[in-house]
Amino acid sequence: MATDIKHTHAVEAAAVMRLLPARPRLLALGEPTHGEDTLLDLRNELFRQLVEQEGYRTIAIESDCMMGLVVDDYVTSGTGTLDEVMERGFSHGWFNGSAANRELVRWMRAYNDGRPASERLHFAGFDGPLEITGAASPRQALTALHGYLAAWVGADLLPCTAETLDRLLGADDRWTNPAAMMDPAQSVGQSAEARELRLLADDLVVLLDAQTPHLITAASRDDWDRARLYGRTATGLLRYHFWMADTSPSRMTRLVSLRAQMMADNLLAVAEWGPALAHAHNGHLQRDKSTMRMGDLPLEWWSAGALVSAHLGEGYAFLSTALGTIRHQGVDTPPPDTVEGLLYALPEDRYVVDAPRLATALGDARPAPRVSPYYGYSPLDPAHLAGNDGIVFVKDVLQS
Repeated sequence: MATDIKHTHAVEAAAVMRLLPARPRLLALGEPTHGEDTLLDLRNELFRQLVEQEGYRTIAIESDCMMGLVVDDYVTSGTGTLDEVMERGFSHGWFNGSAANRELVRWMRAYNDGRPASERLHFAGFDGPLEITGAASPRQALTALHGYLAAWVGADLLPCTAETLDRLLGADDRWTNPAAMMDPAQSVGQSAEARELRLLADDLVVLLDAQTPHLITAASRDDWDRARLYGRTATGLLRYHFWMADTSPSRMTRLVSLRAQMMADNLLAVAEWGPALAHAHNGHLQRDKSTMRMGDLPLEWWSAGALVSAHLGEGYAFLSTALGTIRHQGVDTPPPDTVEGLLYALPEDRYVVDAPRLATALGDARPAPRVSPYYGYSPLDPAHLAGNDGIVFVKDVLQS
């Protein structure tokens, strides 16, 4: 067993590829905690190597898919300024203030400068426009989809006018009311207007699909791809709002499952562009079911990674990141009987381990699960080892 634990590699693109049967269409790199630039710097360096050595052209991160369009416009064509993009292109709070995320965007823009469109790097957010406190209004995605179709398809084929959408949507604060997350009665998701919007959104998406041959020649495939994103987001948000208004015991399970499905659909669309790196919390990218407790309610659902893996097979690969310490968050040296403790005992500061080989070596003698004193950090689950293609280990996460 000791031999297998010591069988490590540097965290480099070539070493990662040696762990895999073939270059995956989607290489997923997880992290066990958010907001630590040490981990994001490692992600940036791996992405650079994947671009330069393996032909990767896209990075997708756990951020609002609609806001991510602002970043993609900047890195591909220089739209806006870096400051504006960092302010408006990232969600979830901790992303836009990250020096590592800023460096990623700056480097991607510099790489693309002067290159033909076919060689440019792309940026994507793959989360829905969702926060733990609620969901965005479907207005932006729905009106953008309608506007795209209105520009290229005859008005007689559209299921409604822009004015009808505006009337049915009403004020955006009806949709974004944070009280709706805890009180279904506060949600507008099952109102008559919301039900009609779901039907109209479905009709718009069907029209988009039906007109594909015309649309990709009349405009461009990139514009059509973006319209598909609008459609996924509009229908996903309307579905999410519908179930926010639900009063059954399965309400929260449905909501977390819907978020995972929106993530998975966005990742599958990214994978169509060519090989891509996805970066998010380990829990979103793992092949195993995700679990959490919300108060006294246990929740269990298939993660985005599990859904994508089911579709792509060997086209999906998952590297989880494990770590030794985050001392500024009270996470000290891991106990020696945990996976993190075994990996911490090795001399290297960061390396990648063949996870299936390690799981086989450990056999039934699985290490104890590590217990985190910090709510923002999720230790590696020893029972999930075999579901990882590799483990990236970072010995010490230093305060930025």
